[in-house]
Amino acid sequence: MTRTPRIALVGDRSPQVMSHARVPALLDALAERDGLLLDAYWIPTADAVAPDAVRGFDAVWVLPGSPYTSEAGALAAIRTAREDGVPFLGTCGGFQHALLEYARGVCGLTRLAHAENDPEADADDLLIAPMACSLVGHEGLVRVTPGSLAESVLGAERTTERYHCSYGPDGRHLGTLRAHGLRFTGEDERGGVRIAELPGHPFFMATLFQPELAGDGTRPHPIVRALARAATEHRAG
Repeated sequence: MTRTPRIALVGDRSPQVMSHARVPALLDALAERDGLLLDAYWIPTADAVAPDAVRGFDAVWVLPGSPYTSEAGALAAIRTAREDGVPFLGTCGGFQHALLEYARGVCGLTRLAHAENDPEADADDLLIAPMACSLVGHEGLVRVTPGSLAESVLGAERTTERYHCSYGPDGRHLGTLRAHGLRFTGEDERGGVRIAELPGHPFFMATLFQPELAGDGTRPHPIVRALARAATEHRAG
């Protein structure tokens, strides 16, 4: 028998985090509506520090809820998914930490920091900084790059998405991430980066918005559905 694909849900689970509360219903909807059955395991960020914490999984989803108990754990889970070719999704805090992991692990920018995790960091070293206008409870337009993974998943070049964050990428360092292969394929109306993906990886996507908050949770967002399909393909492969 083919084993059910396993997904690691990395984050410090809390009933106060809306996206965490949404996940069980989304998993049920994926099974019922799309025939995509996933065996989900929550992994606290403190446990994700262990070298094999997410190895053997068919997908890794780093969920919102920052500041995480362990920045190192969140980064370790992302690094394993990136290096091992495991389908990966990072939303909100997961997006922020995906950029931070790439900056440090691929670009060698080891001094770069996340302002929420390291409020004493020098402003020049902030990759993730406080946003001029908080996006908590905000809904906004995202323009998607034609020909990107994001466009193929969303089926459109424009989408309206929900946010719940107060931190985002500082544009001063993004050129270096681009030069090292990370692709930014979604922007808001002012050009702020909202989607990142990694060409050549089976499925690696991170969004500052929270696709898990779309609708009432009974219809999984296309990005969540795409992650589930990628997990299924990983298990079959």
